[in-house]
Amino acid sequence: MSGPMDLEPPGGQEDTLMLRLALPKQPTARRGGGDHVTLGLRLPEPGQGAEAVTLALTLPGPGPARYGEAVNQLAAELADRVGPAVHPYEVAALLEADGLSADTIRQRYGHPDIFSLAAALYERVPRVFPEPPRSADPWRPDHLRCLLRGVLFALPALAYLLTAPLWQPGRHAAALVAAGIFSWAWGQALGHRAYLWMVVGRREAARTLLRGAPLGAVLATAAAAIPAHGSPITWVAAAQSLYLAAAGVLLVLGRELLLLAALGPLVAGVAVLPWWEPGPPVRAGLTFLALAATVAAAGRTLRTEYAAPAAPGEGAGPPLPRSLPYGLFGLAAALLVLLAGRREPYAVIVLTVSMGPAEWLLYRYRGLSAAALGASATPAAFRLRSAGVLALCLLAYALPLIPAGLLTGAGPATLPLLAATLWSALLLQAFGMAWAPALICLAAAGTAGAVTLLGLPPGPSALPLCCGGAALCLIGCTLRLLGRPAPHA
Repeated sequence: MSGPMDLEPPGGQEDTLMLRLALPKQPTARRGGGDHVTLGLRLPEPGQGAEAVTLALTLPGPGPARYGEAVNQLAAELADRVGPAVHPYEVAALLEADGLSADTIRQRYGHPDIFSLAAALYERVPRVFPEPPRSADPWRPDHLRCLLRGVLFALPALAYLLTAPLWQPGRHAAALVAAGIFSWAWGQALGHRAYLWMVVGRREAARTLLRGAPLGAVLATAAAAIPAHGSPITWVAAAQSLYLAAAGVLLVLGRELLLLAALGPLVAGVAVLPWWEPGPPVRAGLTFLALAATVAAAGRTLRTEYAAPAAPGEGAGPPLPRSLPYGLFGLAAALLVLLAGRREPYAVIVLTVSMGPAEWLLYRYRGLSAAALGASATPAAFRLRSAGVLALCLLAYALPLIPAGLLTGAGPATLPLLAATLWSALLLQAFGMAWAPALICLAAAGTAGAVTLLGLPPGPSALPLCCGGAALCLIGCTLRLLGRPAPHA
């Protein structure tokens, strides 16, 4: 458009200053370098009484070069958010979320719509796919709790040290061993069933323990009464069975500190033995006080948990046969530990204390396996990483037991192989695979026990050989069953 515009009011001076704005109608009209628009200012012609003067002002125009610079600037500003996009539509969603209007897209960036601008930005910014932030390890173990549980597994042995002068261990050991083996098997099955009920509610788990723990103590005492032949050692076996039942309740419900406090009198009594002989009444009294405190703590915990509201629609609960393989594994583990402690009792104490680190390594295996699953691109790669994780955990658990076995006189092979067998079986059980470890451990315990009782060759080497064979079978099962991504997903 063009036309004169009077810059003086009517009746002003004789000379008139005229402003003329000339915008080209066609793209090929008056353009300067770099697609610019020229504004012209023209004064009156000489014939009108004034000297001719022409002024020209060139301004940037909305050409392709100017649009390209604006798009480049926008791409630089949004590079960190456009780079991870895998399709231009993601960039379009980003622009729409930023509130970019259609008018702005046309006038500032020279594109007809948001999808055209998004495609231009997608082409300008190179693809960058940053690694997602590492999530917290869901299987991070509680270091203090695992260490405390290992100590709590071994502390009851102090009772035998404190009460040894009150009875004849060599004569009455059979009754205590029978009660201990039964309590171990029963406790494994009962603990598994309580953990299954824990998914429904803590009240239901407490109810299971309230019914099962006293029954287990009674049955273990009955098992001890057979070899005791009515002697007073039956009462010692009953006390042992009652403690194992009460301690199992506290451990399942996570009351480790309460159990440690209950065992305080026992620890105090053993601590003063090197400097003072307390006498039979004090020895028996401290042991009974620790037992009473443990039973009272278990009873109070059960009452507290049972007071919680019942879960809606709890149903009949998990079937009993699901816990049977865990009880059979407890039986096999008790027999294997008994065979190991038959020659060197201190080796059993070392193995019992190592159950704390063993539990810690179970958590670490699951955490490391989850990390290996995230770092593997193929099933074969994960299987390789899973084998490495298994080897690392097994070596971390078994290698420190070699010098421990030498110090206790059990030899360099028995403790590490027995520990590897028990840990591999516990690992499979942690993933719900219970029958294979139960049967393998039962076969190893039965074979080693038969060779030992009948005096067959290879004699003392039977236990490490059987444990070594069982460990190899369990490791093979672990690689086959847990070397797949599915159990870790």
